[in-house]
Amino acid sequence: MKSKVIASVLATVIAVFLAAAVSAEEGMWPHYDVDRLPFEKFRTAGLELEPTDIYNPQGGGLCEAVVRLGATGSFVSKEGLIVTNHHVAFGAIQKQSTAERNLLRDGFYASTREEEIPAIGYSAMVIRSTEDVTERILSSLSAEMEDYERNEAIDLAIKKIVAEGEANEDVKCRVAEMFGGQQYILYTEFRIRDIRIVYVPPAAIGEYGGDIDNWMWPRHTGDFSFLRAYVGPDGSSAELAAENVPYHPNVFLPIATGSLSDGDFAMIIGFPGKTSRYAPSKLISDLVEFSYPDRIELYRDILDIIASVSRDDPEAAVRLASLDNGINNGLKNRIGMLEGFQKWNLLQKKIEMEMELEDFISSRPDLSERFGSVLAGLDSMYQQKALTREKDVALSNLGWSDYVDIAFTIYKWSREREKPDIERERGYQDRDSVKIREWLEDVQVNMVEEFEREVLRYALGRTQQLPEGQRITSIDNIIASATGVNREEKLQVWLDQAFANTKVGYPESRMAMFGMSIEELEGLNDPFIELARLTYDEREERVARRKKLSGMASRLDPKLIAAYAEWKGSDLYPDANGTMRINFGVVKGYSPADAVNYSCFTGFRGVLEKETGEDPFIVPAELRQYHNKGMTSAYFDSDLGDIPVNVLTTNDATGGNSGSPVIDGKGRLVGLLFDCNYESIAADYLFNPELTRSISVDIRYVLHVIDEVYGLDELMNELTLQ
Repeated sequence: MKSKVIASVLATVIAVFLAAAVSAEEGMWPHYDVDRLPFEKFRTAGLELEPTDIYNPQGGGLCEAVVRLGATGSFVSKEGLIVTNHHVAFGAIQKQSTAERNLLRDGFYASTREEEIPAIGYSAMVIRSTEDVTERILSSLSAEMEDYERNEAIDLAIKKIVAEGEANEDVKCRVAEMFGGQQYILYTEFRIRDIRIVYVPPAAIGEYGGDIDNWMWPRHTGDFSFLRAYVGPDGSSAELAAENVPYHPNVFLPIATGSLSDGDFAMIIGFPGKTSRYAPSKLISDLVEFSYPDRIELYRDILDIIASVSRDDPEAAVRLASLDNGINNGLKNRIGMLEGFQKWNLLQKKIEMEMELEDFISSRPDLSERFGSVLAGLDSMYQQKALTREKDVALSNLGWSDYVDIAFTIYKWSREREKPDIERERGYQDRDSVKIREWLEDVQVNMVEEFEREVLRYALGRTQQLPEGQRITSIDNIIASATGVNREEKLQVWLDQAFANTKVGYPESRMAMFGMSIEELEGLNDPFIELARLTYDEREERVARRKKLSGMASRLDPKLIAAYAEWKGSDLYPDANGTMRINFGVVKGYSPADAVNYSCFTGFRGVLEKETGEDPFIVPAELRQYHNKGMTSAYFDSDLGDIPVNVLTTNDATGGNSGSPVIDGKGRLVGLLFDCNYESIAADYLFNPELTRSISVDIRYVLHVIDEVYGLDELMNELTLQ
């Protein structure tokens, strides 16, 4: 991995943010700032690595072994073998399953390369370089710009930078915003498009405990899977093809077989999705009062639809399994967020913090000049957002139907294609067409028409509950124009006609539509394309509102973070945004309540103790038989008196870190992070060192399953054990 030097712009502020010292385990630090982490603090816990062992601009650091898979994965062999979580690979194995051949339930193993099957829709992104492009973007702005214009200027600058980066190389580029827009980093990545499934354990191991245990401790889940990355014979990115060869990473992780103990060093490298630790109180207020309650209601309703559609249709149950898992995870997350906000009194803390910040700003004329308007400006921004929030959510909810999502996407592409490429919205440029075509093909795998009909009925029904002033006029007119004596009958008639006469549910038809002009599309008289046409203006108005608010945020968020940095005089790190981050921690339990103390390991004994014989607590026969024989395991931990299953660490993580390697002080893989504890869900907004823990599968349990229980010799022989 070769990286350009990250040159700091806005030097005074960034220097404050990225000062050398870091307190405790808090912080998801960009990989290029690894030398700012507290190495000396963790030496006594077993850290033997130097910063360049982890990330080296000249190449060779551990970061090169870590890839973005939507979440996170790691290379563990020179032949492109990737280890990640079972729930990260869930969609891949689900798409290869049927009611008759249920690989989700039974698991899958390819003992030879020829037996490996495609991970449909999956790709792996390998970072090639990073570059600070802040000056190029901020130089395109002026103080006189209105908010919408400001957003467009930033967007255009980013598109130009991305176009240059992708001009002559087999790479994809993205620009990530840091510190609310004080800094912009260009990531150049190699996209590996051919990913195949090597081993996924049965659900009774990979999902043991299911949604009941999700986010909870103690945990006993074997949340791991193995994939393999393939490239063209010349090493280029290539779609699935028989002649492709395994990708050869520059670095892969060796696997530790020795003991891991309470207090041991633990590092994670991964791609955390999003945190908002510098969020203003108005955002927290919106989440508490509207966004999370609304999302919880939505999730519960859609889960009911999935259950109804799947009840007597085993094939539909398999097709909708990924969606069901994802929604259940999101539902528990939102509920946990609200509980955490209340328990930690987060909103009041934010309000009090802002009052103190305001007093600090008022204490000096120079601070008043720089930051005096920031809190009032943020209040105004969230007030504007609230004016249309119900309408905006209702428009977004229409996309829960793949039929609608396909039609909207195809229609907008036909509109955007009429513009010069550089003027199109991001996501609708020529560079995006390959990915869109892949999606238009792959979406068919999980399409269930009855679900499509019922979820669209539900989403359209919600539009009819919108308050005056936020009505979606185009939807109201569509329903009103259908025959029937009331809204319910009219909606039913429209749905019947739409699904009877559309072609968007057929891959060949929608692929042909994707290449059509706007006139050709509208001439089809397809009811879903017509829905896209009629709602287009109101959907574009929503986009314009979002862009204006984004422009406001690009002015205000950097000032808020800079004001906090000046006030606290302490070290700040950028919020998570899907880019590579590193965090140091240790193996450690926690106490969530009075007289409740959780140790940091669970063992196989707990797997047996939880067994009920009913999903999700079924111990696979092979696993039970091995232990019934009383055989001694090579992965037995004498201190624990058991085979370790899951482990707690103090690492700071969030969604997207799933699959992140847990690495010991020697640079060896000791676990795979797959969750955070329930008590720390709200840490996305406020880090609490006493309660924040990450949950990982101990690598010794992984080895026990693949080596001793199932005897997967070919897979074991490919790993480097130390």
